[in-house]
Amino acid sequence: MALTKSDIVARVHELGFTKKKSVDIIESLLEIMKNTLEQGDDILISGFGKFCVKNKNKRRGRNPATGSDLILRERKVVTFKCSGKLRNKINGDE
Repeated sequence: MALTKSDIVARVHELGFTKKKSVDIIESLLEIMKNTLEQGDDILISGFGKFCVKNKNKRRGRNPATGSDLILRERKVVTFKCSGKLRNKINGDE
């Protein structure tokens, strides 16, 4: 099951914030993250992981529906690498 934005808002609301304040907090956090990544900067959240903006070069690809070859343009992608603490917690190695 995926954790949605509304689930996160509900969990922040459980901490004692009003529903509107919870929405504002989460929207502000996500906007800060989007703006930081848009500028090409990385986001490091200690104990959680690192979001990085990577450049992908132009390359040859294939349309899976038609099988025809095409050229994929240069683009930027966001990658995530979890911290060692998070990896250990997920694997039960704490």
